[in-house]
Amino acid sequence: MKELSKEQLLNITGGAITATLINAIVRGVSVFLDVGRSVGSALRRLISGNKCSI
Repeated sequence: MKELSKEQLLNITGGAITATLINAIVRGVSVFLDVGRSVGSALRRLISGNKCSI
């Protein structure tokens, strides 16, 4: 098995898409969907007149 030189080791790059990037995208989409649900529910309650009373 051939060993890599120090310069070759320094030039190694990983994949273009990392797990951290995928995780950030998935969390962003999840937050976007949650905000959409909340706004949709608020609009539906406002239109139907069904408001919570404390």
